[in-house]
Amino acid sequence: MATLDDALARSLALRRLQKDDVSWKLMRAELAPVILGILGTHLGGEVRRMPVAELVEAVDADLDGLRDLGFDLPLVAQAYCSAWRSDGYLIRRPSDDSRGETYELSAAALGALRTLTALADPRPAITESRLTSIAHQLSALATDTDPDQTRRLSTLLAQREALDAEISRVRAGDITILDDARATERTREILKQITELPGDFAQVRMRFEGLNRLLHERLIESEDSQRKVLGDVFRGVDLIADSDAGRSFSHFLRLVLDPEVGAEFDRDIDRVLDRDFVDELEPAERRALRRLLPTLKREGSDIHSVITAFARGLRRYVQSQQYQRDRALRGTIREGLAAALRAAPHTKPYRPTQIDIELSGVSLSSIGALRPHDPSDFVVTSTVSTNAAVDVDWQQLRDAARDTEIDFDELSANVRAVIDELGEPTIAQILERFPATQGVGSVIGLLALADESAVAEIGDEHISWVGADGSGRTAPIPRHRFLRTPA
Repeated sequence: MATLDDALARSLALRRLQKDDVSWKLMRAELAPVILGILGTHLGGEVRRMPVAELVEAVDADLDGLRDLGFDLPLVAQAYCSAWRSDGYLIRRPSDDSRGETYELSAAALGALRTLTALADPRPAITESRLTSIAHQLSALATDTDPDQTRRLSTLLAQREALDAEISRVRAGDITILDDARATERTREILKQITELPGDFAQVRMRFEGLNRLLHERLIESEDSQRKVLGDVFRGVDLIADSDAGRSFSHFLRLVLDPEVGAEFDRDIDRVLDRDFVDELEPAERRALRRLLPTLKREGSDIHSVITAFARGLRRYVQSQQYQRDRALRGTIREGLAAALRAAPHTKPYRPTQIDIELSGVSLSSIGALRPHDPSDFVVTSTVSTNAAVDVDWQQLRDAARDTEIDFDELSANVRAVIDELGEPTIAQILERFPATQGVGSVIGLLALADESAVAEIGDEHISWVGADGSGRTAPIPRHRFLRTPA
């Protein structure tokens, strides 16, 4: 029976969580609808990461629209993004593809977004599919952890008998097929777990970042912790990958990247999407199913790169002896703090000390670096010529541009038109509706757009176009299916 002490302990723990948890802080913020509405739109869907400049520009446009609706938003987009980063809602990281930086949602912001999305669009929490999944996992856990040979053998024999009976019924033509309502319910239960994946990956990344900080702290802490970490590093032990979180993630990544598992995953998804009940799903839900495996591979590879970078950084930190300098600096700072604590009762921190401290370094320069000013360097000796304006044939200019560059505006408009007509077309279907006006250039342009807005499928498809010499061409290309219009 619960006691008063239990209630007090839980209340204190929740009060501490209310003070420290970023998700709770975000949901209690005065601008929570604006923050989650804007960031959820740009970073909570298919796009999880955006360059800093692009997000600021998008937020600026959103703020203008909200101000027109009466929202009091006095700051500019740059200031709001910086504030949201300081509050822990956004994470700013170096970009892997360029020299710039990107913004992405923190694990706390993803958790708050998931919670409020569930409140806005409630789904039945008690479903047959969820109970079946729990029962199946519980049964598998009980079997896999049972040390008794007799019980385990009887369980396996019962499973084989049930499987043999099911095989006999199917051979006899007695096939039980789920009705559309139950099939849709199970699919949406899977989709609910898919929507939780970004937050799970963000939590895993934060766990590795915390582990990396902890190992660096141990190197400059006590001699015992330093000795253990140094011994492991010099023996070649990867402390990041060898941790509990690292081993767990390694098993997950090995399964995701297994070609056999991936091929079976794709086959199962294709079979599910061919069923009639899928018409009951929203287009976004179908896209989430199609992109499940590529998303798992991409997110898994990103975290694997983070683990590798942390492990290399820790090894470099040790081998370069940087930890010794940081340890000495830490000792000096502690001595200064201790001296300041002893002096605090006798003097104020802002009292002038009349002590001059010389700079620890001076800037060196050479007189040879000085360059005298020569006015003749800026004298213009050439005559400025004036050309008369002439009429320009814009069609000739456009034709010249099309001869040297791919017309992506035309291709994007073609893709948009076919998506409106067919839903999720392939490149071959687009070329059947809109022939390649630039020959092989149009084909290359569609493949380039497919890298950004389409999903690769198993197998090839044949396409045809007319070359510059007027002859027809055909070629097989990897099958891509456009799920959204190009940006």
